[in-house]
Amino acid sequence: MALKVEHELHTRRLNRNVGVGLLLAGFIALVFGLTVVKVIELGDANKFEKFDHVARPQIIPQDEGN
Repeated sequence: MALKVEHELHTRRLNRNVGVGLLLAGFIALVFGLTVVKVIELGDANKFEKFDHVARPQIIPQDEGN
């Protein structure tokens, strides 16, 4: 009883799938890295709210006299 030998087509598909998986992982790592750099560059958590282009009263500084 002989063991079933994989066809050459399956090997090529596996290699292609591994390549696509590595490209996808690289893209995810790139986006994650850019996000981390942006967060570190901003520093203050209140600055994150300024990038949504919506007027938000909680981020407008209040005068000390009022």
